[in-house]
Amino acid sequence: MGKNALILGGGGVLGISWETGVLAGLRDGGADVTQADLFVGTSAGSVVSTRLAQGTSIESLVAEQGAPTDGKLEEAMAKVDLPSMLRVFQRWESYQTMTQETCAEVGRMALAAQTASEPEWLEWFESQIGTEWPDRNLRLTAVDAETGEFRAWSRDDGVDVRHAVASSCAVPGIFPCVTINGRRYQDGGVRSGTCAWLAEGFQNVLIIAPIGSGSSGIDPLLGRMTNREVGELRDAGANVELVYPDDATLEIFGINRMDNAKRPQAVEAGVAQGREIAGRVQQMWTAHAAAPR
Repeated sequence: MGKNALILGGGGVLGISWETGVLAGLRDGGADVTQADLFVGTSAGSVVSTRLAQGTSIESLVAEQGAPTDGKLEEAMAKVDLPSMLRVFQRWESYQTMTQETCAEVGRMALAAQTASEPEWLEWFESQIGTEWPDRNLRLTAVDAETGEFRAWSRDDGVDVRHAVASSCAVPGIFPCVTINGRRYQDGGVRSGTCAWLAEGFQNVLIIAPIGSGSSGIDPLLGRMTNREVGELRDAGANVELVYPDDATLEIFGINRMDNAKRPQAVEAGVAQGREIAGRVQQMWTAHAAAPR
């Protein structure tokens, strides 16, 4: 059995900012979780987990959230067909749960959506994270857009990390599906906002989930999925800490988690929340596995 797993969920640009802030606040409060034995990243969380696994410091990640952007993400967003995007999300949020079949249905809509081109998308990720996998236990989630099959990429799959992260971040209706070995892949968050079941067998699991506590859009669906995964991990004997955005953070997020202008505010909210829970997380992070129930 492994010891400590860090699960970072999806949540757009502001999800990246808030997760970064939470990690910084945890460290400030004495709970440095960046040396986890397993990193699992979904969508926004794939960016943060990959950067951490590559050895990027928390200080650097926080500083980046306050720096001007290169404008490439905004260029990609400008190419989105809004009515098509709304149809995708309305269908996605209508499900009670996500299965391979429902993932494939979302995938068909994602493949038909008007977005930026795949080369443009990949170029942005290469500029952010390069192509080489870190020498850490890192899993990045994606979903086959045609079959709905779930994938968790690792360094053993022969896929460069740029493609793995870009596929995990291919939000349906917003960003292009990514081609890997002749297959087209969409955001891992289509299957689950956190994919926390990948931490099965680990003693202590910290889940930071930007999506799942809100009352609108895909939040209720992804919250149900994550809460179910938490229950299964606990039933298997793991110590689990699940961190959702608090009310102040949800107010900052608003309805658009892709709003770059709010990144500094989201980081600050994350730092405050991380400091508040640091003692509890540190106690869990150093605990032995609970007895199976």
